[in-house]
Amino acid sequence: MYQAEQIDIAVIGGGHAGCEAALAAARLGMETVLFAISLDSIAIMPCNPSIGGSSKGHLVREIDALGGEMGKIIDKTYIQTKMLNTGKGPAVYSLRAQADKTRYHEEMKHCLENTPNLKIKQAEIVEIQMEENRVKGVVTSGGAVYPCRAVVLCMGTYMKSRCLTGENITESGPNNLMPATRLSQCLRDMGIRLFRFKTGTPARMNRNSLDFDKMQPQYGDEEIVPFSFAHKAEEIARPQALCWLTYTNEKTHQVIRENLHRSPLFGGLIEGTGPRYCPSIEDKVVRFADKERHQLFVEPEGENTEEMYIQGMSSSLPEDVQIAMYRTIPGLEHCEITRFAYAIEYDCIDATQLKLSLEFKGFHGLFSAGQFNGSSGYEEAAAQGIMGGINAVRYIQGKDPVILQRSDGYIGVLIDDLVNKGSKEPYRMMTSRAEFRLLLRQDNADRRLTPIGYEIGLISEQRYQALREKERLIAEEIRRVQSVTMGPTAELSALLERYGTTAVKNGVRLSDLVKRPQLDYDKLAEIDGERPDLPPEVRQQVNIQIKYEGYISRQMKQVEQFKKLENRLLPEDLDYESIQGLRLEAGQKLNMVRPRSLGQASRITGVSPADISVLLIYLEQRKRTENRK
Repeated sequence: MYQAEQIDIAVIGGGHAGCEAALAAARLGMETVLFAISLDSIAIMPCNPSIGGSSKGHLVREIDALGGEMGKIIDKTYIQTKMLNTGKGPAVYSLRAQADKTRYHEEMKHCLENTPNLKIKQAEIVEIQMEENRVKGVVTSGGAVYPCRAVVLCMGTYMKSRCLTGENITESGPNNLMPATRLSQCLRDMGIRLFRFKTGTPARMNRNSLDFDKMQPQYGDEEIVPFSFAHKAEEIARPQALCWLTYTNEKTHQVIRENLHRSPLFGGLIEGTGPRYCPSIEDKVVRFADKERHQLFVEPEGENTEEMYIQGMSSSLPEDVQIAMYRTIPGLEHCEITRFAYAIEYDCIDATQLKLSLEFKGFHGLFSAGQFNGSSGYEEAAAQGIMGGINAVRYIQGKDPVILQRSDGYIGVLIDDLVNKGSKEPYRMMTSRAEFRLLLRQDNADRRLTPIGYEIGLISEQRYQALREKERLIAEEIRRVQSVTMGPTAELSALLERYGTTAVKNGVRLSDLVKRPQLDYDKLAEIDGERPDLPPEVRQQVNIQIKYEGYISRQMKQVEQFKKLENRLLPEDLDYESIQGLRLEAGQKLNMVRPRSLGQASRITGVSPADISVLLIYLEQRKRTENRK
């Protein structure tokens, strides 16, 4: 072995978690190296070539609000964009963009290459060097030792990974890239618990072999909404690609049922646990036997390729079965498969071994982020990546970690769930997991998190001042709308009749009209002569804040109660199993997780409300004893 350059932070892995971790660390002034087995794997999308979607769009906007890069890159490289769930309330609106996957990789790699304090190197890390449980350095397969003060593990699905297509098993990472084969053993030798998880991807097909007349076209939105708060819609607007919708049928399901014995998922070849919320097509056919069909989206992989991605139909069936199966689907009868579907199995950690900062308990300076933590999805990975990078820097600086609470954002919910509950299957973010989702909307992610990003040092002064001006405009306009009274004029009566809402006989506050289900702030513009000319994002916030005022106020009170428990910090040296009245299971779980606060303790699986009451009594008794001393 030989000693290479001294660095501050080593980021292992160049996927979406690794990119955000490395960028955050370097932008905060740390000499950082991102190690990837292949530089061609940086920010690749081996599964769905898209960013965002239900709840995932929230994560991307939160990453951007903190100063991350994912939102900016997808704004540059999308080929279709769409706001999902618009038939529901704004709490669950979620932006999704189909990506040009090659351009996304190129843009992110270029961003990394041009970031000061950051180097990218093609190398496999095989060992983490520790000294007295502190990170000392990393070792490459070529024998180079990089002394460093912190490490962020972001290996994704590469750890001892193998790809399965029927009986054909390949020791490989995604897209036939090399797996990481030696680091797993090093981590096991350190005492870190590892699981086997699995995920998968559908086949790709040549566009020229498909019959789109048998499919339903899916158009992007005419009104573009950027992922990044730093971008304006007109800056990123461009012609959009078409996607298509088709369905499986009974013939498809019959082919699958007749060949289940050849699926490694059902034949016992796969040891790992797969994702509940993104199952393979064979899993869908078995679990939902009563369903006559399953929808499939046929999506382009980019502007300069004829490959199409078949979303909703991942599989690990043999190649001959895949051909027969796909060709039963309308529009795919003559499909030419360019890349067959496969399942991938890999090592990941039990995330209950982490603190909320994403640092391993008992291993100073060793952090972990992304799919290696048992999550699924590019967005979940990137969200953990930026937090892992930030907290690795703060560890070196001797500062307290940045911990987002569940009331701060979806990122807080994601990390809190992983650390407190772990996951027996790949974890997917969903809006239903966020108990304060009316406050944690994607549209206000900048208002919630950009001040934090500014305080950390990832948000520029210019961007922060732009947010402050936005806040001023929103507050002023809400005050004005609440103070304006509209008389029962003919103009108002005509507007109310047009939108099918009750007429008024006396004066009515403009804010009360906004709250009516049939109306909103923009619809009332024609009768509001004193209205200032405001940007769309300000008008949107004014409308939401006024229309949902009662609901928002109620949820803010719930947050206040929540924070009372979050702010009750627990002593780090507490032996929970010695506390009288605490159940044995609760004591064991609390000793394993080592919660930071009473609130965190209340969310640990196996800890009941009665156990929390016992803890409250114990803390009060301990406080009185200490005060007497």
